[in-house]
Amino acid sequence: MNIVVLGGKGVVGHHVVDRLRGEGHDVTVASRSTGVDIGTGEGLVDALAGADVVIDATNASSYTTQETFDFFRKGIDNILEAERINGVGHHIAISVVGTERIDDSIYFRGKRYQDERIRKSGVPFSIVHATQFYEFLVAIVVSAEREQIVELAPAWIEPVAAADVAAVIAELASSDPLLGSLEIGGPERERLSDLIRRFVTIMEAPCDVRTIEDAPYFGARVKERVLLPCDGARRGELGFQAWLSQSEFARVDW
Repeated sequence: MNIVVLGGKGVVGHHVVDRLRGEGHDVTVASRSTGVDIGTGEGLVDALAGADVVIDATNASSYTTQETFDFFRKGIDNILEAERINGVGHHIAISVVGTERIDDSIYFRGKRYQDERIRKSGVPFSIVHATQFYEFLVAIVVSAEREQIVELAPAWIEPVAAADVAAVIAELASSDPLLGSLEIGGPERERLSDLIRRFVTIMEAPCDVRTIEDAPYFGARVKERVLLPCDGARRGELGFQAWLSQSEFARVDW
């Protein structure tokens, strides 16, 4: 099977590529470094020629600016057009749990636009809505930190390892399109502010985490359960401590 992975060097993408190649699939990584720009469409049609499956593992570089929404809007429009031209039979997208429930975050609005365009495109598809990746904990800290104070809401989350999400995506790549979506979360539930407090303590980061009921999460006000997956969601295997013990942070000599 010929599979193209857009964003194949990213947080989830590189796990997807490694897993699929290990299973014997013909996998091509398409990115700016290979002459493919989803924002402008440059190189996309040629990159997707002959692809049976296209996996979109790209992500915006920022979370709260207009450029964030534009990245998802332009990117998905260009990808779907290139897929239609090439007759791609399966589009797989990585999205976020809560996309349809959060209105005041430009990032979530961009992901919702992406989801809606995929569903209406006519290209057979599967969408994976994942909870927060452990790998993005640092980004959460950076987004919420002001003068060494990190303010976060006590919303419940069930974070997941990127490798566990990649396993589900690889499974879908060898299956018929869902023509719908599924959700995946991690095996443990914890308050967002509590998990980040635990993380920065372990990392010995010089900041204080405070639980604030209405603190924004990447620009959004998050209610207690809005970031949780549905009861029937798939579950990753790695809990926080197991992930941490094999992550890059475990190898840092503090």
